[in-house]
Amino acid sequence: MATPAPRTVLVTGCSSGIGLAVAVRLAQDPQQRYQVIATMRDLRKKEKLEQAAGETLGKTLRIQRLDVCSDSSVAECMENIPGGRVDVLVNNAGVGHVGPVESISVEEMKGIFETNFFGAVRMIKAVLPDMKRRQSGHIVVISSVMGLQGIVFNDVYAASKFAVEGFCESLAVQLLQFNVFVSMVEPGPVNTDFELKLMEEVSRSEFPGTDPATVRYFKDVYLPASHEIFTTLGQSPTAVAEVWARRPAFRTQTNSLYTPLVALKYADPSGDLSVRTYYRLLFNYGTLFHLSMAALRCLTCGCFRRRVTPV
Repeated sequence: MATPAPRTVLVTGCSSGIGLAVAVRLAQDPQQRYQVIATMRDLRKKEKLEQAAGETLGKTLRIQRLDVCSDSSVAECMENIPGGRVDVLVNNAGVGHVGPVESISVEEMKGIFETNFFGAVRMIKAVLPDMKRRQSGHIVVISSVMGLQGIVFNDVYAASKFAVEGFCESLAVQLLQFNVFVSMVEPGPVNTDFELKLMEEVSRSEFPGTDPATVRYFKDVYLPASHEIFTTLGQSPTAVAEVWARRPAFRTQTNSLYTPLVALKYADPSGDLSVRTYYRLLFNYGTLFHLSMAALRCLTCGCFRRRVTPV
């Protein structure tokens, strides 16, 4: 039997973090089932990816410039792909933002949506006609648990992820007719250089236009809680890249610690349960927050599951 041709995988946002880890993970597949096109907006930042790719560079992985916010850049990238064929699209490129909404201009909000929502849509529109024609393809979107559950002080970022989730949920239904599948990958906190830098920057910000009480809540309550969550519950980009399923579900949370929190939203259609739970977790930080984190770790611990689950 002839060996199947490698599948072409286009990954966006590969200069660091999850995108880099996914691209390298696929390129290093022992069976060499993938030809990875690892893209980034600024090729001056490719050194880290080149080092991680090692011997796969130029063989099962090649690096290409792509700015998901530019129609012409997307078109140029697609033209450089042999036959314009992409079997798997991994939409990873994204930007983060955290802070009181009063301090964020509408232009800044548009910029976040330009990358996180319209950037993903541009890429899907670029690959979709050929996938539908061939009746074969897989679109993977690196979303976030914040695409399902809004988190305080992440208002605009969560909104951009909600938009992506809604778009893809609608699209997934119609694409089944063409044997094209959509998968949303929803990490919780991920420890990346970008996240650490972002937290350092906002801790020094003054947040003009925001009332003193809100600034105090953000700096004295939210930031310490967020730091503890990232340091104790956060995943590495490599851990996210290792999530694998032969038949992926539409939604996959990569961190099982967050699945119970996401489930709160679906347990109560009114939304009150999740809103009030998160309020108590944040503003009773000194006691309830610590207890809740400990309980989540216990509930999702493999040892605990083995004790309470019959063989």
